Amino acid sequence: MCQHQPLCPTAESADREGARLVAHHPEQGWSLLCNGVLLFEDTGELLPDGQIIAPHRPMGTVMTAV
Repeated sequence: MCQHQPLCPTAESADREGARLVAHHPEQGWSLLCNGVLLFEDTGELLPDGQIIAPHRPMGTVMTAV
């Protein structure tokens, strides 16, 4: 799928989110990467083979009052 040099990471690789954006729709909350991965704003992913990757957003810091 990717025509870039160097090639983007494949959908199966651990660094798949490093692929280039093909389409970006922030109003709908998703982006399509060059490797066919749909990346959602909650950090969930849908791989080209239909596999779902659960959201993996880092936990925020706890705010405390002083």
